[in-house]
Amino acid sequence: MDVKPEQLVTRLASEPLRPAYLIAGPETLRVLEAADAVRAAARDQGIAEREVFEAEGNPREPDWNALQASFRAPSLFASRRLLEVRLPTGKPGKDGAKLITEFCDEPPADVVLLITAGEWSLKQHGGKWSEAIGRIGHVAVAWAIKPHELPDWIERRLRGHGLRADRSGVQRLADRVEGNLLAAAQEIDKLALLSGGGGEHGSGTDTPANGSRDDRVLDADRIDALVADAARFDVFRVIDAAMNGQAGQVSRMLAGLRAEGEAVPALLGMVTMELQRGAALARIQARGGNLSAGFKAQRIWDSKQPMYRRALQRHEHDPRRWDLFVAQVGRVDRMAKGREAGDPWRALERLLLALAEPRAARLLAGTLAAPR
Repeated sequence: MDVKPEQLVTRLASEPLRPAYLIAGPETLRVLEAADAVRAAARDQGIAEREVFEAEGNPREPDWNALQASFRAPSLFASRRLLEVRLPTGKPGKDGAKLITEFCDEPPADVVLLITAGEWSLKQHGGKWSEAIGRIGHVAVAWAIKPHELPDWIERRLRGHGLRADRSGVQRLADRVEGNLLAAAQEIDKLALLSGGGGEHGSGTDTPANGSRDDRVLDADRIDALVADAARFDVFRVIDAAMNGQAGQVSRMLAGLRAEGEAVPALLGMVTMELQRGAALARIQARGGNLSAGFKAQRIWDSKQPMYRRALQRHEHDPRRWDLFVAQVGRVDRMAKGREAGDPWRALERLLLALAEPRAARLLAGTLAAPR
């Protein structure tokens, strides 16, 4: 049966485990949370034994022979087992598809099969092996949340944390995270902590007479105030400052992050993504392509497009400049891991200042060109 990941989580709370589950799709947070719900349900229903089969080699597939042996082997420690197969590409290949289909034709009574996948497509969704899983279990595909769907997703998530927000508050969170569900989940977790303990919601004067938790609605201003206390120097704002040419703010925010004990590698994922987007857009412009289509392909929201346009114009739409930025991220990463001499914080600051200021970018290019 095909269900949404959130529907699967609800079903798992009220029904016995089925023989097989397939959870796949590009929205990583939804995949992870649905898979976690299957694992939790397995523990709750007395399944203590778990085996994980990771994709490896070329092509990247699990060891199907080992999985087949596990299907046939009796459990050593418990009456039932959870066997988990992780397919980053969503493609089990001929041997894997055959094995999964055969499992579904006659599922062992002591095995629950959980398959998770990152990449997914409508073509794969209609394959025989995934259809076989759907006949005996659940198939949950976590498609990317569309921009117009994000406010509803945020509102449901807030309610799940015992919070309520008006339309302005929900939209403020949606604007802040710009389609990144993991970032949205983290912001909502912070709001739950800040509004529920020790802050305004946690004060004695705000507690209702019946002793229940204060359920005042969060508006945009209150969300800004709460989030600002916890994330004045978050990586999103640093990158935005660099893209907008605000060199002074870049240095100040990086100093704040360093003082708060952040680690450079934790910041580089988002920095790399934004620079790679900029490089892709610069290449589109250099060959006279459609920039609007490029924004859509890169999943850049309307609210963020002016920032990219300003950054592209500041660097004269030169793809080589953006390739230089991406290459510098690699150097920062190597410094942070001790594989190259240098201070990773200073190198990261030079990179983001180069993004903010064309003059600093020319200096960065000269530094990289000089012999070391």
